[in-house]
Amino acid sequence: MSAFKVRGSARLSGSILPQGAKNEVLQILNAVLLTDKRMTIHNVPNILDVNKLIELLGDLGVEIEALGGGSYTFCAKQVRMDYLHTADFMKKAAALRGSVMLAGPLLARFGLAYMPRPGGDKIGRRRLDTHFIGLEKLGACLSHEPSLDCFKIEAKCLHGTYILLDEASVTGTANIIMAAVLAKGVTTIYNAACEPYLQQLCSMLVRMGAKIQGIGSNLLTIEGVNSLRGTEHRILPDMIEIGSFIGLAAMTGSELTIKDVNFDSLGIIPTQFRRLGINCVCKDNDLYIPAHEHYEIESFMDGSIMTIADAPWPGLTPDLLSVFLVVATQAKGSVLIHQKMFESRLFFVDKLIDMGAQIILCDPHRATVIGLDRAFQLRGTRMVSPDIRAGIALLIAALSAKGESFIDNIEQIDRGYQNIDKRLNALGAQIERIAD
Repeated sequence: MSAFKVRGSARLSGSILPQGAKNEVLQILNAVLLTDKRMTIHNVPNILDVNKLIELLGDLGVEIEALGGGSYTFCAKQVRMDYLHTADFMKKAAALRGSVMLAGPLLARFGLAYMPRPGGDKIGRRRLDTHFIGLEKLGACLSHEPSLDCFKIEAKCLHGTYILLDEASVTGTANIIMAAVLAKGVTTIYNAACEPYLQQLCSMLVRMGAKIQGIGSNLLTIEGVNSLRGTEHRILPDMIEIGSFIGLAAMTGSELTIKDVNFDSLGIIPTQFRRLGINCVCKDNDLYIPAHEHYEIESFMDGSIMTIADAPWPGLTPDLLSVFLVVATQAKGSVLIHQKMFESRLFFVDKLIDMGAQIILCDPHRATVIGLDRAFQLRGTRMVSPDIRAGIALLIAALSAKGESFIDNIEQIDRGYQNIDKRLNALGAQIERIAD
């Protein structure tokens, strides 16, 4: 596995352009299977998870043309359905969490889908019940294929229905939406996830001819249509990367400008950083982060310790809690980080403790951070990236630390952050990529 060698203590400066949103593009790429017409997608990030999904679509027979500059055309006119029950498909799909969203489009258009147990981050239990229950309510039949260790999903015809989701799953909602747009009749989805990624997906489907009402809310009404046409779509800037850059600027005492952030799509993220004492200034469509020599965590109005927790949109995305945790280590004051969704996502804090951070891991979901107020600089060490978001948090810690750090298993970081070493080095960071 490759590694990063990081020399810390450098002040960064300049401007950086965020990549296209990983969580959005994985939905959008699966949606190209809903039509036999040409689709053009812009601002596609060059990251491992996205490249693997594009490769998988090509293996399925989708015609793909790279136009350059992160733009692609896709045409799913002739899909190789026989490829779905091959060992090669199972291996590639199982290695990619985003492959679960192949099920909705394939089921809607062809009446058949296979879903292997998906891979991705090792951050705890990530159940698929919401996907299966929603598709079954639309009329699909689910069975287990022992020989391929996968689930087979079939439906002669999907019919609209009322669906109350047991959780506001983003990928589950996306899968059900993509199946429902071609179902007969009206589908109502209540407790639907409504993140900007899903709003983007729904808006694109409407341009393709889908009939969706309630976009941006947790109550969607979908009237099925017979077919969809092609369209052109641009991926939003990645709010998780933007949040990571805000945290990086504060942690390293750097002055940065994040370009073209689409501020309205960031939701509560800037406000939550302000609760840590980090000032973010929106200038036109850019986000300016001044250098912070010190930043102080707010307390609640009754004086109790601040709690920052994840929640369904418009609450704080769980993908940024790792960044909030590491940034809090150099703040003045204390904060409780409560990761409600995944029970293994906070286990990376032992690496931060080795670097000198004062953190109490209360249980798999909660950690109390006692900020050092820069009185003690984190020290460099060797560590392993367990998942995408913990990986970027550890990189932020290493860039702020005294001395050298080594981060192994950086393939996890590459899954979600495009050329992160080159882009940060252009701002003054000192990151060296060490090959196997």
